Amino acid sequence: MILVPVKNLADAKQRLSVVLTPEERVALAQAMCEDVLQALADWTGRPSVTVVTNDSFALNLAARFNFEVVADDNSGETNAIELATAFCKERGAGSTLVVPADIPLLNGVELQKIMDHAPHQGGAVLVPDAAGRGTNAAWRSPGDLFPLRFGNDSFLPHLAAAKATGLPCVVLELPGIARDVDRPEDLHELSAASGNRRSQKLVRSWELVRRDWA
Repeated sequence: MILVPVKNLADAKQRLSVVLTPEERVALAQAMCEDVLQALADWTGRPSVTVVTNDSFALNLAARFNFEVVADDNSGETNAIELATAFCKERGAGSTLVVPADIPLLNGVELQKIMDHAPHQGGAVLVPDAAGRGTNAAWRSPGDLFPLRFGNDSFLPHLAAAKATGLPCVVLELPGIARDVDRPEDLHELSAASGNRRSQKLVRSWELVRRDWA
C-alpha cells in the first residue's frame, strides 16, 4: 500500500517565505500535491493509495482519484505515518511505500524501479533526497518493519534502522523522487527541469528571476 502524508497545506513551505508570498506558497503546495497524486494515479499496476490528511484540498484530490483517506490527527507527520501504517497492517498489506506530497517530479518509471528492487523476502528500499539528508521514499516489508521519523536529516537514521533489522536494505538514487522543493534554488531547478507539471507551470509563471532575493 502507498501512503502519502499531506499536512495542512496552508502552513506549508515556510522556508520559501523569503521569496514567495503566503498565497504563492499555498498555491505551490497544492500544485505539488496534485502532481504527486496525479503521478500515482497514472502509475499502471500500482498498489492501492491512501492519503493521510485533514487538509480540505488534499481530501478533495483523494476523492477525485478514488484514493482512500486516513484522517490525520494533527500530531505531526511522523505520528500520521504510524497511524496509517497501523491502518495498512489491519488491512493485511504486506508492504508500505511512503512518499511525501512535495516531490512534484515523481513519476511511474522511478516508482516502478522501487518495486523492481524491493527485496522479495522482506526488507527495505530507501530513496534519499538530492542532498542525501532526507528520505523521499521508503518501502518496507513488512509494512511496519521499522518506524519512520521524517525530517531534514532522516535518511541516515532510516538507513541505520533498516540495517538493524537484519533484512536487506536497498538504496536507490532516483533524480525525480529526489527533487523536493524547500529552498529558493529548488524553485529554479523545478522550473528548469523538463516537463510541464502543474507546479512547474506555476513557478514559471512567477518569473522569479525578476525578483530581488536579497
